[in-house]
Amino acid sequence: MAQTNDIAIDLGTSNVVIYMKGRGIVFREPSVVAVDRETQNIIAFGLEAYRMIGRTPANVNVVRPLAQGELLDFDLTSAMLRYFVSSVVGKHLIARPRAVMAVPTGVKDMEKKALISTMFDAGVRRTQLLDKNIAAALGAQLNFLGPYGSLVVDISAGNTDLAVLYNSSVSVISSVHIGGDHFDDAIIRYLRKKYNMLIGERTAEQIKITLGGAVRRDPAVVMDITGRNLISGLPKTMSVESDEIYEAVLDQVNDLIEAVQVVVERTPPQLASDVFDSGVTLTGGGALLYGLAEAVGNALNIPCRVSPDARDCVVMGCARVLSDPSGMRHLLAHS
Repeated sequence: MAQTNDIAIDLGTSNVVIYMKGRGIVFREPSVVAVDRETQNIIAFGLEAYRMIGRTPANVNVVRPLAQGELLDFDLTSAMLRYFVSSVVGKHLIARPRAVMAVPTGVKDMEKKALISTMFDAGVRRTQLLDKNIAAALGAQLNFLGPYGSLVVDISAGNTDLAVLYNSSVSVISSVHIGGDHFDDAIIRYLRKKYNMLIGERTAEQIKITLGGAVRRDPAVVMDITGRNLISGLPKTMSVESDEIYEAVLDQVNDLIEAVQVVVERTPPQLASDVFDSGVTLTGGGALLYGLAEAVGNALNIPCRVSPDARDCVVMGCARVLSDPSGMRHLLAHS
């Protein structure tokens, strides 16, 4: 019997991550496409396109076809997904693999069906969709398959999905436009307003990783950053402290905490008791912001933790379903 290399996919707004059965995570690239403005021809996908951000000539546009938890440009998303999956799956004329895929929560039903068709074109025999909240909870090893409530907060680049799960299903759900990109934007605005310095997306992301925090770093950390002085128009290098970046992202952190509080308040009492016992679990790349679990826990007086391998929880949740298709068939979306 021919062996198939079944795959699990996290079609994220920031990155596309692909897991292959028996091999682990085999692919991770940014969800970015470079397009020629005049001809609309695609120039590059993924990491190659990401490296062009802030460095492209006037005729090249670098696009994120998925943003804010939604599919903004279906054609570009489809082309990107087909390219990525084909590069992983290769040519399997006899034993085409199957896939379990999680897509952003804002993707519409018609778009989901079209993405499944795209996967078939890329060489996948059958694609089944898994709710992103359920995938994150499975990847975080949360106990929600029985009569016990769990709260998972998945913080991606463009938005945050919050869900209380119980008995293998979603009981309470919410989504807010707060994510890693919003922290980056807040840093860009802060430096522009305070120092008349303009920095790019990639620099802002590096500042967030090195200096950012939902609580103040102790001891404080200092980093030299380079940008463009908006008054002189010339390049400028200066030192920035972590306390400043804490102030820059504080409003976004507070908005996120408020979103968690709203979900807890909407949770039925018996499930809320479970949540208070087990706590809040943070997943997604945005969960890695320094001190975020501490800030949420202190503000709401609920235990809060960041899941191990937080940024890969969604794809690993899909992988769990892939490894036990009969036992977890009830979790899959019917398509």
